[in-house]
Amino acid sequence: MSRTAAEPRSAMRAAAFVTAGSIVLWFALSWAGGAVGIPSRYAFLLDFAALAAFFWAFVVAVRAWRGLRQGREQGDA
Repeated sequence: MSRTAAEPRSAMRAAAFVTAGSIVLWFALSWAGGAVGIPSRYAFLLDFAALAAFFWAFVVAVRAWRGLRQGREQGDA
């Protein structure tokens, strides 16, 4: 596998780990925040941080997908 073919795959892996990690962390901290009773402004901050992680993972996944498509068109993969 060439280096250009490995880069989109590692980016997709990173996006998957960020997505899965942010979901688990978001659920755990939301549950803990509800149990402790944190103010709603901190809960919204947590929600926006999770949305930012999801958006980042989406952008990385789309760029990696486009890189994989270009690699296949050029015969790298």
